[in-house]
Amino acid sequence: MAETIIIRVQSPEGVKRITAAKRETVAMFLKKVAKEFGFRNNGFSVYVNRNRTGEITAAQNKSLHLLKIKHGDMLFLFPSSPAGSSSENMDTSMSQGLLRPLGVPHVVEDEIDQYLIKQDGKIYRNRDQQLCRHGPLGKCVHCVPLEPFDEDYLNHLEPPVKHMSFHAYIRKLTGGADKGKFVALENISCKIKSGCEGHPPWPEGICTKCQPSAITLNRQKYRHVDNIMFENHTLADRFLDFWRKTGNQHFGYLYGRYTEHKDIPLGIRAEVAAIYEPPQIGTQNSLELLEDPKAEVVDEIAAKLGLRKVGWIFTDLVSEDTRKGTVRYSRNKDTYFLSAEECITAGNFQNRHPNICRLSPDGHFGSKFVTVMATGGPDNQVHFEGYQVSNQCMALVRDECLLPCRDAPELGYAKESSSEQYVPDVFYKDIDKFGNEITQLARPLPVEYLIIDITTTFPKDPVYTFPISQNPFPIENRDVLGETQDFHSLATYLSQNTSSVFLDVISDFHLLLFLVTNEVMPLQDSISLLLEAVRTRNEELAQTWKKSEQWATIEQLCSTVGVPLSGLHEYGAMGSSTHAASSAMWACQHCTFMNQPGTDHCEMCSLPRT
Repeated sequence: MAETIIIRVQSPEGVKRITAAKRETVAMFLKKVAKEFGFRNNGFSVYVNRNRTGEITAAQNKSLHLLKIKHGDMLFLFPSSPAGSSSENMDTSMSQGLLRPLGVPHVVEDEIDQYLIKQDGKIYRNRDQQLCRHGPLGKCVHCVPLEPFDEDYLNHLEPPVKHMSFHAYIRKLTGGADKGKFVALENISCKIKSGCEGHPPWPEGICTKCQPSAITLNRQKYRHVDNIMFENHTLADRFLDFWRKTGNQHFGYLYGRYTEHKDIPLGIRAEVAAIYEPPQIGTQNSLELLEDPKAEVVDEIAAKLGLRKVGWIFTDLVSEDTRKGTVRYSRNKDTYFLSAEECITAGNFQNRHPNICRLSPDGHFGSKFVTVMATGGPDNQVHFEGYQVSNQCMALVRDECLLPCRDAPELGYAKESSSEQYVPDVFYKDIDKFGNEITQLARPLPVEYLIIDITTTFPKDPVYTFPISQNPFPIENRDVLGETQDFHSLATYLSQNTSSVFLDVISDFHLLLFLVTNEVMPLQDSISLLLEAVRTRNEELAQTWKKSEQWATIEQLCSTVGVPLSGLHEYGAMGSSTHAASSAMWACQHCTFMNQPGTDHCEMCSLPRT
């Protein structure tokens, strides 16, 4: 019997072991390789060296022994695919010193991640006049550039940085001699692995192969977002206005973009440009989210405006002195910062918005989705506090292993295994009264082990993606305040905003959502040009859209609600195109039915058009 050998073949998708005979020909061996990797014909090439030298071809008509290929040798396979293939992507990563681990799928990361990957990231220091003893072109330990993950540097910043940025953490992992070739960011799983056939399924059986590992909670050393910044104070004030008028807590989604945060090496900032308020029921002590039929449309409109959902915000405010306008300071180190229920909610949101990552076998790792809470500060004024929950918390929430405690909001509880669900043991480390480090079972669990705090700021020079007028358009889902979004409120808004620049008038996030989602005349299929004009701040595009039949119909609908329209002619609304208005659909004043252009009587109630 011919002596058998095992040869390892490495490809962009992983390493496989091929069994062959020592005297086997190259042609027979390549057929085995093609079958193992699922290739047809000659859709790949195999080399002796990683740099694509020493190609092995069937035309050589030699045995593996003559080519000096021995048992345990590693060969390198590269698919013969067009530009953009996995092999070429691997080469690109190698040229950047960031080799994508084998077996990790190729994914397209966010723009901010692609930008930070290309940055140097090092912390450059000036020459110390007292300690540096070298010339102006030299470097020593006192002035050599520091790595972005240098903990001493981060701890001496003002204020100190407790968590390095995620990209600094990646640099730390990939900073060795192998450039992170074998680094893979594994997502934690708390579920039993499927496909184990050596025993009956749980609860009748379990083994070390399918059993998830126990989890010891650690305070996460990095964070995916390093700063949250609202573009201006008006955004926050309008959101808080609901609580000021009703005393009930409120909820909203943050829409914005991710940018570079230059105060921290390789940091990421979540910039908030708008707040969308979904359907909800709020009381003084609770919040309940309702089903939102417009959720997908809102995300689509935001994407066309160059925005995305970056987080959520909620209030926890209790008035202390109405005459002074102060609020109660209730969240602090003596009580809690986030409750277990809020941590679970944040974990759910973060799991729905995963962070695309090239170093993860799953293609995603962690999340950039942030949590902002409006609560009372030490000065009894409203403060905005930013948070995320750790990746460990995300895993516990995703696999339904974490519960809130009923009577202690600052404590969570790791579920116990049952016949329906196996739950791995969850531990955390604490210090006892004698100063010894002890390991505790997470029943109950202080949620401080799950929380990552994020600085929340407002810029010195306000930014306005959507210009704020003195009489803004009403915010959605505020019917309880008597603020409704309809054509009467639209006509009122247009009559009060008489700017000669149509783009400024129409650039209101809540107004654009109303134009797209209203039931009388939704413009979802015909508003792309206007959204592009708002995104690029292009007045000419806005003027082009204003001349459309859709806007003429909107003007006609506004003219039927009885709002004085003086001043609208200054920027061309309400009569910008008389012909267009006359040829547009019109709403009956009596039954609000939408009639076809050119008709004199309502098709529903037969009353004459007025």
